[in-house]
Amino acid sequence: MKNKAEIPECIQNCGVEYAFKRIGGKYKGRILWHLGLKTVLRYGELSRTLPDITTKMLTQTLRELEDDGLINRKMYHEVPPKVEYSLSDTGQELIPFIEHLHNWGKKQLKNELPQTGNDSEKNSRAVEV
Repeated sequence: MKNKAEIPECIQNCGVEYAFKRIGGKYKGRILWHLGLKTVLRYGELSRTLPDITTKMLTQTLRELEDDGLINRKMYHEVPPKVEYSLSDTGQELIPFIEHLHNWGKKQLKNELPQTGNDSEKNSRAVEV
């Protein structure tokens, strides 16, 4: 997303389209969220934080986030190699919005869990009777 010429006109005209083009997908928001919580994470820490992501997908997603200027990658020239990831200033701007999504998600889960609990209570009562 570096060059404006690469961005389709329909996306240029809609901020939501542009934002989701940059942070959409299964892992980008989660990576940004965890970097916001911990400030700096190494590759292995990110991998353990997101156990459902493959090595290939984590590497690809980190590169995309770096290319989009949302994260910083700092490489130390030592053995074994050490690489740290942190939020860029632009990535840091997204944290309040991701936090809002986090709070919304927790609220929705809270609303759904009692319904599931009530169903299991009904089922257990039916078995007892």
